[in-house]
Amino acid sequence: MDIFFEIHKNLPREGPGDPESTLKALSFIPELPEEGKILDIACGPGMQTMDLAGSTRAKIEALDTHQPFIEVLEKKILEAGLSHRIQTRKHSMFNLDYKEGSFDLIWSEGAIYIMGFEKGLKEWKKYLKPGGHLAVSEVSWLKKEISNEPRAFWGKHYPEIGTISKNIKIIEHSGYVPVAHFILPEKSWWKFYYTPMIQRIEELRMEHQGKPDWEHALEEELEEVELFRNYGAEYGYVFYIMKKIH
Repeated sequence: MDIFFEIHKNLPREGPGDPESTLKALSFIPELPEEGKILDIACGPGMQTMDLAGSTRAKIEALDTHQPFIEVLEKKILEAGLSHRIQTRKHSMFNLDYKEGSFDLIWSEGAIYIMGFEKGLKEWKKYLKPGGHLAVSEVSWLKKEISNEPRAFWGKHYPEIGTISKNIKIIEHSGYVPVAHFILPEKSWWKFYYTPMIQRIEELRMEHQGKPDWEHALEEELEEVELFRNYGAEYGYVFYIMKKIH
């Protein structure tokens, strides 16, 4: 994990996404009042946190388990003069301790897979107010026929990956009404994630030349990049926006 976090250090995002996609997902949700509350789960360095703050009047609690990510976000909050609206917290998505019905909106970009899509939807629902919304981005199959390479990769790293139609059924069975969904564009993978990651890997490759554990970890990350370059039409991140039924 130390090597993983060193590779991901100072990246703009910790997964595919971009401000346009964040705001597009937000556009499907009714405007939140000033007293509204948003929970941003696994916020990373907080690009989407700041976008949410800039496009709503609500108060935001952003949590992550990695302190350096929180510190990056705290610096952004201070520079933007938003300390009165955004609070950070070092905490895990696995043991949330908020009162039931605390939030109007729960947000999580590229991270619900850590808990599992279905488990996350069911676990987090109780923290939403009646009629509250949940918006998550989740890696999903985009084609009926999947090539061996991406099937093997995701079978190893995230066996729960499903199709869009399967995930919509999970949403419905978990006590939500599906509001909208859309596939993140290809640029969401490159501009703020893979391109700066490749640059970071090249720096670390020079720094840790001859160290087998580093060389293996860096090569694995590049293999993931090449997989998307070759098979990105078969899988991608999908934003799912849903409303709590009761």
